[in-house]
Amino acid sequence: MNFDKELDARGLNCPAAHSARQEGPGRTDARPILRILATDPGSVKDFQAFAKQTGNELLSSAENNKEFEFFIKRK
Repeated sequence: MNFDKELDARGLNCPAAHSARQEGPGRTDARPILRILATDPGSVKDFQAFAKQTGNELLSSAENNKEFEFFIKRK
């Protein structure tokens, strides 16, 4: 999948919060697609909740060798 920006949240707890801080106010692109890499098993539920609470769209999520990959379209 094509994406505009990648955020590496591997090794962090609560990568959804980290992603929100990285993509907060001041971004200039209208609706970027973010690729986020994480290792926290709880990130699957976290990103589902994050998308629902913020109005962002979780395009896909996948796991490969205990790493998680998420694609999120910002609102």
